[in-house]
Amino acid sequence: MSRAAIRYAKAILQKANENNTEAVVFGDMQSVYNTIEGSRELQAVLQSPVIKANDKKQALLKIFSGQSETTHSLINILVDNKRTSLLGNVAKSYVDLYNDEQGVKVATVITAVPLSSELESKVMAKVKQLTGSEKVTLKNEVDPAIIGGFILRVGDIQYNASIANQFGNLKREFSKSI
Repeated sequence: MSRAAIRYAKAILQKANENNTEAVVFGDMQSVYNTIEGSRELQAVLQSPVIKANDKKQALLKIFSGQSETTHSLINILVDNKRTSLLGNVAKSYVDLYNDEQGVKVATVITAVPLSSELESKVMAKVKQLTGSEKVTLKNEVDPAIIGGFILRVGDIQYNASIANQFGNLKREFSKSI
């Protein structure tokens, strides 16, 4: 994350705290982040130096018309400061800051196929045990390249139990013994 995105996110969080709307803005920022991440076209529009700032502003306000006033003022500020390309990073930073403030641990589990609800609850229980926190959210990413197993990330801790990692370890062992 860029320092500028983090500064904007901190300012929005502070404003939301003052207005007691931090949970509403949290939902907005999740929506903004997911929308931008899910649309290559929107990313291109936000990055484009050719598209006029006012056109970007109108498009963003229309796309996010159901969001709170705080989110709309963030969009206005970013457009006025010619920083619309930061919107996705600001939203991600806000989500991270809000989770830290609330004591929520975010765990990411990468699997070759989507987790079943039964397996998701087992992973969630293990993460709660590892972190000692009851406030845990689990994000499942699918990456067929890991072949099988899983990669679990909680904060700056990573546990790699993927088949691809085990193959890599075997390959290194064989190349050492030759």
